[in-house]
Amino acid sequence: MFQRLVSRNDDLRRLVEKGHAVAFDTNHLVVRDIPYLDAAGALQTGALVAKLVFLDLDRVRQDDHQVFFAGSVPHGLDGNPIPNLGGGTCQVTLSDACNDVVVQRSFSNKPKATGAFADFFDKIESYVAIISGPAIERHGANPYTFRSVEQVAPDSIFRFHDTLTSRAEITDLVARFKDDIIAVIGLGGTGAYVLDFIVKTPVREIRSFDLDFYYVHNAFRSPGRVEEAEFGKHKSVVYQARYENFRHGLSTAPKFIDPQSADDLDGVTFAFVCVDKGSARAGIIDALIAKKIPFIDVGMGLNRKRGALNGMVRVTYFSAANAQIVRDKQLVDLADRPDDVYRANIQIAELNALNACLAVIRFKQLRGFYFEETPLYNLLFGIGDMKISSESELP
Repeated sequence: MFQRLVSRNDDLRRLVEKGHAVAFDTNHLVVRDIPYLDAAGALQTGALVAKLVFLDLDRVRQDDHQVFFAGSVPHGLDGNPIPNLGGGTCQVTLSDACNDVVVQRSFSNKPKATGAFADFFDKIESYVAIISGPAIERHGANPYTFRSVEQVAPDSIFRFHDTLTSRAEITDLVARFKDDIIAVIGLGGTGAYVLDFIVKTPVREIRSFDLDFYYVHNAFRSPGRVEEAEFGKHKSVVYQARYENFRHGLSTAPKFIDPQSADDLDGVTFAFVCVDKGSARAGIIDALIAKKIPFIDVGMGLNRKRGALNGMVRVTYFSAANAQIVRDKQLVDLADRPDDVYRANIQIAELNALNACLAVIRFKQLRGFYFEETPLYNLLFGIGDMKISSESELP
């Protein structure tokens, strides 16, 4: 990654050639060996960190005029903090490859003439002049150490750089998914959207299961681009091809899950159950409860009312500790109704997506990514009144 970025971006190459201690940490430019004065006038060494915005796999641009700084407040020759640096205290989580760089604050200093830096070379040189100038004058310090660190933390999950995480400064929150192995059981309308959302979440592994085939009607409640050649193939094959160029750790299998196929769930830390038939759901739930795997079951029921569609979207959470209690509350259908023919069920893409959204948001609450005010285990969204009712108390 180091050589690719330096060879494809002239401003980064110029930083290296001038002698800056350049490194790259997934989505950040790191420049070490930045000398500065502390409050006592003593020489200290810090590091500058700036976000990388990837235009493609190898070309980058700066995000804005700001930088982060690993170090205390830089002071001038007069013993006062250097003025006009703006910003404030903050934290940015870097990888283990840069664990010596602990960001403590941000700086915001626009060039007066243009209001924006031309490139990374212009930006880093400007901040070095401001921060290191007093240290250079008093101690003869040199920010140009020609020390490049080419070790880069591997972005092992995604095939592209996850610039969204660094841009939003949520690296520490995203790290909470790193050990998860997720099962998505059923790739119908809602299951397909669950898979789409989880594929873009940095969980370690995703296993999805569905024995059914992908037909034309599936295309109308399926995320992503549809190819005519996909029709008639197993859904598992279709979605493997659709997402394998986005991330590693994805496997799809053309099979149903029941208590006899429990080996497929070994190591799974969380599951999403996205099936329509009650009998199939019962077997899946029994298998998950037996293996003490927490899971979310989704469901949807629509009907015509006064000439329009009405109904509810459901999300039910079964924790490892309370799964049997939730099962006994009969919130989900565990048997096939004679009058409930699957092919006649109404499912609409936006409601499938909403069902998936609510399920994935609830999962991310459980991991501490989203704030959880109340530990809900059952959620019902009513289409007619656009209201959500929920249950949180268990015996």
